Amino acid sequence: MGGFYYGGALALALGYCLGSIPFGLVLTKLSGAGDLRSIGSGNIGATNVLRTGRKGLAAATLILDALKATLAVVVAWWAFGPPTAIAAAAGAILGHMYPVWLRFKGGKGVATYLGGLIGLAWPAAIVFVIVWLVVAALTRYSSAAALAATLASPIAMAAIGEGGAAIVFAALSALIWFKHSANIMRLLQGSESKIGQKT
Repeated sequence: MGGFYYGGALALALGYCLGSIPFGLVLTKLSGAGDLRSIGSGNIGATNVLRTGRKGLAAATLILDALKATLAVVVAWWAFGPPTAIAAAAGAILGHMYPVWLRFKGGKGVATYLGGLIGLAWPAAIVFVIVWLVVAALTRYSSAAALAATLASPIAMAAIGEGGAAIVFAALSALIWFKHSANIMRLLQGSESKIGQKT
């Protein structure tokens, strides 16, 4: 039992370290697009990178932010055992949201959440993507799509028998909703920025 907790702690730390890499901030600075935190919403995620007009950078940010969680899951599974993979995914998502390098002011964790799903339960990741695409196509709101997708994902995980992961991801979904509090208010007020819209 002690070995399990030790492995889980290491997996959580591994996930956090990988998750806290701010790819959006790094890529925009390297490309000469400036400090992402002073652009648009100030968020370090792919949606805000898109507001710079650099679609390629936004796509790269999305992919890298997702893959850092997938990588954390794979490495933890191999190094510390399958039961620790959930801790690695959670650590990556928390690392993205609260990176120590940025004084714990990170992104909202949606892409990293998806990466965790890919590593742990790919059918749930497919559900996430389908729900995100449908809601985004209907509303043109990235935030609404993210909220709907993170609501559906734990249900999908439970439906395929991943009960433990479903509970953890339900808690992470609640945290993502909390991080979207301002977006929810703007959605209710009709003032939320739409996908691709510069602010």
